[in-house]
Amino acid sequence: MGIKTSINSFISIEKFSEIDHAFILYSKKHLDHRGWFQETYHFDKFLEHEISLSFVQDNLVYSNKNVLRGLHLQENDGQGKLVSCIRGKIFDVFVDLRKDSKSYKKWRLIELNEQDDKFLYIPPGFAHGYYVIEEGTLVHYKCTKHYNSETEIGIRWDDPSININWPLSGESIISEKDKLNKTIKELNL
Repeated sequence: MGIKTSINSFISIEKFSEIDHAFILYSKKHLDHRGWFQETYHFDKFLEHEISLSFVQDNLVYSNKNVLRGLHLQENDGQGKLVSCIRGKIFDVFVDLRKDSKSYKKWRLIELNEQDDKFLYIPPGFAHGYYVIEEGTLVHYKCTKHYNSETEIGIRWDDPSININWPLSGESIISEKDKLNKTIKELNL
């Protein structure tokens, strides 16, 4: 018979005053001589904080330094994402593109890195992207819906209507697909 232990892993949730439904979750890392353990998702503990999320897909992305990914979103009732950086460092950006939202076209930039205890939740209806600060960075994210290439939309990372202040250093590496992304105005969003 094993020994049952109770680990209170979730320290706190920080909600954004100017952007509804997005939040940062802080999950404690339990350190010892072997390394560390961290709980990344627990349905019941989320419910204790009045967060009812179920995830159906996990993604792991490896990137080189100066890679800029995004901005991406799914049309209609798209994906919510719980994002963390498990190796390296990124500047993560999310933009509210829900037309009926009081924070429509508002954006936030959050640093995520392997040292912190942060997980960023980005709701459906938000465009998402990030800029990689360190070589060999790994980003993990859980999604509330499956990816659907037919409903994916790409927004230009430098769209002047949202004017994101990306902290770029050096020449950015952007995929050919993302170079074809359009502005919000061109997409009539």
